[in-house]
Amino acid sequence: MSAEKTNRNKYLKIRISTKELETLRNKASKTTSKKTSEYVRRILFDKPVITYFRNQSFDDFVAEMVALRNELNAIANNYNQVVKRLHSLQHLDEIKLWASVNESSKQILHRKIDEINSKIAQINDQWLQL
Repeated sequence: MSAEKTNRNKYLKIRISTKELETLRNKASKTTSKKTSEYVRRILFDKPVITYFRNQSFDDFVAEMVALRNELNAIANNYNQVVKRLHSLQHLDEIKLWASVNESSKQILHRKIDEINSKIAQINDQWLQL
């Protein structure tokens, strides 16, 4: 049932130009073949060559989601630091001062959340049009 392992001990030597080699490697990189030699053997012996299909809109979506995830992680880290600082405060005067100082951080947080929500809505609208 398992595929028989073939011992490839014969060499076939051909001469190609640098440009041809680059073209061959580019074509091989777009397939499921792990090595260029495997790709060439598939073509020589009329075996099926499976190529990758790249969906540009999905690639763009993934890139946007990675950027949004990084921003969310940064926001979460900042929020954790602020909350730790709040828990370390002992007196009411310190808490009032902390609240007034961190009002700008709160505004930045809300702007980032709105920005992320609008970006997700924009991506959603693009995908619904497809």
